[in-house]
Amino acid sequence: MQKVAEWQMLQKNAGNTTADWEDAVLYNGMVEYAKCNSDSTAFNWLKGVGKKLHWAQNLEVNPFLRYHADDYAVGMMYAQMYRAFNDKAMYRPMENYFDFILMYPSTRSLKHTFEPHSFCTERWSWCDALFMAPPVWAKMATITGKKQYMEFLDSEYHYTYNYLYDKKEHLFYRDDEYFNKKEANGQQVFWGRGNGWVLAGLPMIIQELPADFKNKKFYEELFVEMATKIASLQGKEGYWHASLLDPDSYPNPETSCTGLYTYALAWGVNNGYLDKKKFLPAVKKGWQALANAVDSDGKLCWVQPVGADPRKVTRDMTAVYGVGAFLMAGTEMIQLTAKH
Repeated sequence: MQKVAEWQMLQKNAGNTTADWEDAVLYNGMVEYAKCNSDSTAFNWLKGVGKKLHWAQNLEVNPFLRYHADDYAVGMMYAQMYRAFNDKAMYRPMENYFDFILMYPSTRSLKHTFEPHSFCTERWSWCDALFMAPPVWAKMATITGKKQYMEFLDSEYHYTYNYLYDKKEHLFYRDDEYFNKKEANGQQVFWGRGNGWVLAGLPMIIQELPADFKNKKFYEELFVEMATKIASLQGKEGYWHASLLDPDSYPNPETSCTGLYTYALAWGVNNGYLDKKKFLPAVKKGWQALANAVDSDGKLCWVQPVGADPRKVTRDMTAVYGVGAFLMAGTEMIQLTAKH
């Protein structure tokens, strides 16, 4: 984990600091890594990132993204940094941002369309958004004590769940454009990383929900249901693939979804949601597969580039969100080895 984190910080120091979703996932993984390792270098790096971004979102770049989940995924890091340093300046801009959304919520349809000005992404109309948005609302609800944040999260999550979740396959479609698409083997198209976003987002929500929250059981049951399905789809080498139901068409490893799944399954074992005897083998295989995908210099390989569906992956491919997922998985592995 240290090797991977240091390699990625070195690459980012030579580039731009952004508040986009790709970097947001990296920052989230880096916070978890810094916490579990008490790594002052990582913490200081993250503080530098936050200051450069003014602890804000992408509105300065594109104000039309105000409701877009990708725009405020960076809030995961801001909330966690506040918890580490108790500096309210780290979350105040996000609080103002969310208060605006609550005052003027979007009522757009989730239907994806190529028609101009459809604005479907003002709502969580693609499954990736269930990682980018709900954990931020959950953390902000806990930090600020504003129950309306949790109510908004719950309402919007159910709206997306009812639209994109396949209750037979126990998987999420990426968006409604995939309802009728088929893989080469005739199976439905269920994207590896897309479902990874959803499954990994659930622990981040569940651990923030109060014990008496009215719908907490819904998230817990969804997590167990999806985790059971995902564990059954793991490849023999420990990886998951870009396509969950047609791995033969995409036989190469895919480490961003493998990192997200390993994190979620390890968290489930650590917190008593998943049976240790049944799920621990998948967790161990997943982590070993991730470790095998790290080059000697710390570069994480086999990461599918930005997309919306299964694509071919080669070993030389890497991306910051894959590293974020890797570090999230590693932090749960540290807890798992301490417990078991």
